[in-house]
Amino acid sequence: MQREAYAAARTISLKLHDYFARHREEALRRGERELAPLPDAETIEAIIDAAFWASLRREEGYVPKISLAFLSPHQAIHPLILDRPLPLGAAALARVSPAVERPGIHLGVWRDQGEMCVWGTTHGIPILCFVLEVAAPGLLVVKHHSGDESRKFVNVAVLEGDQIKIVDECASNQPGCPALLSSLLGFDSPASWIQSVNTMVKLAVSMRAHGRGGSLLVVPSNTGQWRESIVQPIPYAVSSPYCDLAPMNDSVVAAVAGLTAVDGAVVLTDRYELLGFGAKIVRRKGWPQVEQVTMTEPVEGARPALVHPEQLGGTRHFSAAQFIRDQQDAVALVASQDGRFTIFEWSSREEMVHAHRLDALLL
Repeated sequence: MQREAYAAARTISLKLHDYFARHREEALRRGERELAPLPDAETIEAIIDAAFWASLRREEGYVPKISLAFLSPHQAIHPLILDRPLPLGAAALARVSPAVERPGIHLGVWRDQGEMCVWGTTHGIPILCFVLEVAAPGLLVVKHHSGDESRKFVNVAVLEGDQIKIVDECASNQPGCPALLSSLLGFDSPASWIQSVNTMVKLAVSMRAHGRGGSLLVVPSNTGQWRESIVQPIPYAVSSPYCDLAPMNDSVVAAVAGLTAVDGAVVLTDRYELLGFGAKIVRRKGWPQVEQVTMTEPVEGARPALVHPEQLGGTRHFSAAQFIRDQQDAVALVASQDGRFTIFEWSSREEMVHAHRLDALLL
């Protein structure tokens, strides 16, 4: 029985082809030569369609989590090549998914005698290689290798059911765009702060990954004014400021991000000194309660919206917005249990709290 086609695959395929074609031309003008092949719209549609239907299947009770990369075996680095290629179909993808669900492993997709097939696996892929990741049932992420070893992939689009979100490449040009957002969009960062920004990117990804939700407050190291917005004493205060994040040690970043799973907020200085976790946020004495925030999302067609903080995700988001309303030189990062991720900053231009939704960049 022939199944229904995934409509969103056809809707977005031509736009994705144009995106990769444009970036490929730009890379060639910069002198790049070892580039991935450019998939046509039909190929993109076929890969998305197969991955979507595979995401809705179960293999021995588990949800398939796979990454598909469009390249020939000859362009892969140390590939594992199957003697008999697999057909690019939902059933085949679901069956092989347990072997390739670990991060960094891609199923190689190519045309063999005119038919789309999976030829094997690879860890290494060329710059601008079309990659489609199955993140959850019905949730797909289109990305590509950026060539930057400190941040290997740039997200291009997110498809969830019939909803399509295309990342806005110009979002970093908006006034007040956080440095963390620019880094997640894949743009080069000034050398003076690229290391610290990459640390924050790792923290954000790790916070979201544990799936319990959490809050992290980044406060100035040269003042203790932020304590006026925290119930004292902090339940799990650190006796001496713990500072080991600057070298971007992945295990330390994961450990600190893991602390956000505890009820309350992690408090970190702008010098990456861990001050404590489990902190309870309280409205600063004499300061008004936050009633509205500006919410933006770096996807095409999204417009700034004035919303109540609780509309962004509940009590955790409301308390973070209140903290930034009271402590305007701080930054708050909030992860929801459902995967939503928001950065709260004070906007002096708007004279209010600005919430930057970054879900589409962290998948």
